[in-house]
Amino acid sequence: MNRMMDAAMDGASTTVRSERFGTLADGSVVEAFTLQSPAVELRLITYGARVVELRTADREGRRADVTLGYDALKPYVENANAYLGTIAGRFANRIAQGRFVLGGETVQTTINDGANMLHGGAEGFDRRNWSAEVVPGGVVFTLVSADGDQGFPGTLTVRVRYTLRDNVVRMDYAATTDKTTVVNLTNHAYFNLAGEGHGTVLDEMLTLEADFYTPVSDAAAIPTGEIAAVAGTPFDFRRATAIGERIGAENDQLRFGRGYDHNWVVRGKAGELRPAARLYEPKSGRVLRVETTEPAIQFYSGNFLDGTLVGKAGVAYAQRSGLCLETQGFPDAPNQAGFPSTELRPEGMYQSVTTWTFEVE
Repeated sequence: MNRMMDAAMDGASTTVRSERFGTLADGSVVEAFTLQSPAVELRLITYGARVVELRTADREGRRADVTLGYDALKPYVENANAYLGTIAGRFANRIAQGRFVLGGETVQTTINDGANMLHGGAEGFDRRNWSAEVVPGGVVFTLVSADGDQGFPGTLTVRVRYTLRDNVVRMDYAATTDKTTVVNLTNHAYFNLAGEGHGTVLDEMLTLEADFYTPVSDAAAIPTGEIAAVAGTPFDFRRATAIGERIGAENDQLRFGRGYDHNWVVRGKAGELRPAARLYEPKSGRVLRVETTEPAIQFYSGNFLDGTLVGKAGVAYAQRSGLCLETQGFPDAPNQAGFPSTELRPEGMYQSVTTWTFEVE
């Protein structure tokens, strides 16, 4: 199927084009949607409601794809544990032992990361073929997760709306439930602002709008419950710092994750759209600014990429060839009384906004 729709958003023209991307083993069709503005080209697919390509210009006007991924469906299915570009849920990040107490009852989810649950469990939202609808300037992906899916209570209806306006990609998340449950949704895109397949991200300059982060207890990456100051540690990105500058420092937290894979507390009031991160690639001049309504952001420096995945440019993804900036609720929040709640009740609605703004300097 091919169709094109022109959409005007406050005078900025965005086109949306759809086509078949592939077919799953059960015969269901995976569609691709290409959103194009004068500044950015964004390609999405229904499998995982994921980003598969994002092209933007450098300071010389040369465009490159700045997200890791594949040209075909098969490697997304076969290498699902990489979570490239996907929507992670129903609970992104980790829950210790996949277990927590909700309304006086113990909930046990599926386990898929050692003894713990990661990104929604063994069959998370990344492995689902979402339904899609073209809307002005973008696409809305919808998924209904049944009561008991991966052990989580409540039938959860999730909508993720991607829109593109000029140089800004916006993701609007919404979810409702018929039973009290927990929800934490994020996008798991891997960025390399030099271009996909163009080396590591170690020279890229990162700023995080965060004075605190949540240390983890060991290599399983479960938070201890402490909210620790970044000052005087390798986790201080309040000023732009090269990712590689301190990644090899003698530090237990870095040793646990083989680099950065931690949750930072975003300054300001959760629920309000505010700056969370800024990434700058010196050679190309590309800049990515992340804003979010979420309370936190997970910075993951691609520590477990090991060269076994080969991407769109035909280049193996070596360690730190991409990084993630995942806006989110706190990991393991259902077990941590001192963390912001991730509970969703039937009378409520989960709502979240994250934007990616692409610039050059």
